[in-house]
Amino acid sequence: MTGAEALIQSLLDQGVDTAFVYPGGTIIRVFDALFSHRPELRQILVRHEQGAAHAAQGYARISGKTGVAIVTSGPGATNTLTGISDAMLDSTPIVVIAGQVGTDALGTDAFQEIDLVGVTQPITKWSYQIRRAQDIPWAVARAFYIAQSGRPGPVVLDFSKTAQNETIDYKPEKIDFIRSYIPAPDPDMERIHAAADLINAARKPLVLVGHGVELGNAEQELKAFIEKADAPAARTLLGLSALESDHPLNMGMLGMHGNLAPNVMTNQCDVLIAVGMRFDDRVTSDVNFYARQAKIIHLDIDKSEFGKNVKPDVAVLGDCRKTLALITERIDKASHKEWIDSFKPLCQEEHEKVIDGATHPKNGPLLMGEVVNAVAQQAPRNAALVTDVGLNQMFAARYFKYNVPRSIITSGGLGTMGFSLPAAIGASFAAEDRMIFSFQGDGGFQMNLQELGTIMETGAPIKIVVMNNTYLGNVRQWQQMMFESRYSCTPMKSPEFGKIASAYGIPYRKVADRSELAEAISEMISAPGAFILETEVMTEENVMPMIPGHKPVDKMIFTIDDDWK
Repeated sequence: MTGAEALIQSLLDQGVDTAFVYPGGTIIRVFDALFSHRPELRQILVRHEQGAAHAAQGYARISGKTGVAIVTSGPGATNTLTGISDAMLDSTPIVVIAGQVGTDALGTDAFQEIDLVGVTQPITKWSYQIRRAQDIPWAVARAFYIAQSGRPGPVVLDFSKTAQNETIDYKPEKIDFIRSYIPAPDPDMERIHAAADLINAARKPLVLVGHGVELGNAEQELKAFIEKADAPAARTLLGLSALESDHPLNMGMLGMHGNLAPNVMTNQCDVLIAVGMRFDDRVTSDVNFYARQAKIIHLDIDKSEFGKNVKPDVAVLGDCRKTLALITERIDKASHKEWIDSFKPLCQEEHEKVIDGATHPKNGPLLMGEVVNAVAQQAPRNAALVTDVGLNQMFAARYFKYNVPRSIITSGGLGTMGFSLPAAIGASFAAEDRMIFSFQGDGGFQMNLQELGTIMETGAPIKIVVMNNTYLGNVRQWQQMMFESRYSCTPMKSPEFGKIASAYGIPYRKVADRSELAEAISEMISAPGAFILETEVMTEENVMPMIPGHKPVDKMIFTIDDDWK
């Protein structure tokens, strides 16, 4: 078979059933091969290559499998760089396959030639140029093994026309070992015992739950651990659905716009147990004032995370599904009622000062938290949230409800506006039994608006909630705080989204009055396919509480008028 056909067969051998694609000249032979495999390998034609990469991310994040994007060379390849970078920072397994000029033209600045390997090496787990057809089965098998093993991440295959056109005698490859690459090191039992000893001696333990718990499919091990240790737990943005919202030991979200209690108690606990998280600056704020009083235990599969931001007293390397279970076996059944009860006054304070007003206002314009909460009240129990970036992201993360794993898909490390719409499309093809809600601001919605065409063509049944405040709200909030409300380039005029929805044949409704909100949400949820619900929300609403930049995590503010400077 030709190299192009060998690529498709290699993908099928890896269990790939869906690819997000955009054709072009240097990859055209691959698309010719795809034509013969349309029933078994679903090909979703996006409207922009950035959309292909984000859709592959959404597919991967909700399914746990590796997402696939296939694009052409030059601008087709470089348009995927944002999605590749996003996948790298959020540990998402995707494989991006891009066309490349023939080997005889490499280095000649041929039409649409770009050094894709050179460009992507810093933002991938592995980047490789396939020059010979005989290397295709090996390269594809290796790509998928690297992408989905250990700490997952993106892989790029730069596929030359020469390799596509050559013929080979195809033989499947299977790779489950690469010399010097140890994706999941065996746990060090000495460190397991050291961690258990610290936890057994703790009077005020606090568990930080990161995205790695879901990546390691360790949700049940996490619950067994915190319940035996009787340890309150707080979750990072990406780890929100690793522990269900209503679990009695769940104390809320960490970080800049997280909940008051877990942030304050971070600086009062005596043992801090971080599981599958990287102590991102949005969680720690100024590390010089972060949990200085606590002994720190850090569980992670990637040793480069140990001490990168916060130095642990005990670093436990390995798959958290294994390490959590080993530690749980070795800790005593504990009771920390007084410590857990000490969170309650802080939770109550946040409710009184922020949450009640944000979710159940009595008058005035619609609020973002109110919209998210109202959707969450009607959403199916296994619904998934896909957010864009900005105020909509923080309000959605705070007020949505998480009942099952892999229920939040958001751009955490890179903070990519325009992420939600294509990522939600990708998620809808991986989890057809789940309702996918895409929350967006008016700014982020317009960044990849063209992907409504993908919805129009495929019928992807996502529920799009646009919270329109006529601003780039997150930046505007900082301008209000830091620059005396000098709103430079943050007020935004938007088109009539209803007319755009009509052009794409997508049902649409606009709501500005809270008396209509519940009924409009019901209409959206009961609609058989995609639906766009635009909500006119308060123009200068701020997400609170927050940790001002470079302040300790326990110095949260509730209003911009607070003496935070």
